[in-house]
Amino acid sequence: MADTKLQGRWGEDLAAAYLKKKKYQLVACNYSCRFGEIDLIVQNRQYLVFVEVKLRKSAEYGQAMEFVDSRKQARIRTTAEFWLSQHETGLQPRFDVVEVYAPQGMDTKHPVIHHVEDAFE
Repeated sequence: MADTKLQGRWGEDLAAAYLKKKKYQLVACNYSCRFGEIDLIVQNRQYLVFVEVKLRKSAEYGQAMEFVDSRKQARIRTTAEFWLSQHETGLQPRFDVVEVYAPQGMDTKHPVIHHVEDAFE
């Protein structure tokens, strides 16, 4: 279990570094409340983005994004609404998914990262 948490944190760190290169500013990571958890909250000039990070070894069993089902999306939305009720912003909220593919896990030299903007239905 600790190994899974460590790998998840590693994937989130990769996603955060990737988004920083795309000119996003990190607002919060691993925000949690009674409704759920949001991996990353980032912002740019226009959007406040709630990001779900999905780390997978491959897309063999489906795109990582496919594992963010409607129930997970609803939990993330509710958690985001709670965060927004406590933090005023003039930015437009958006929900993204960052897929991190690392075939050798944390030993992967060049993980593949896909950023799916406005990922929720």
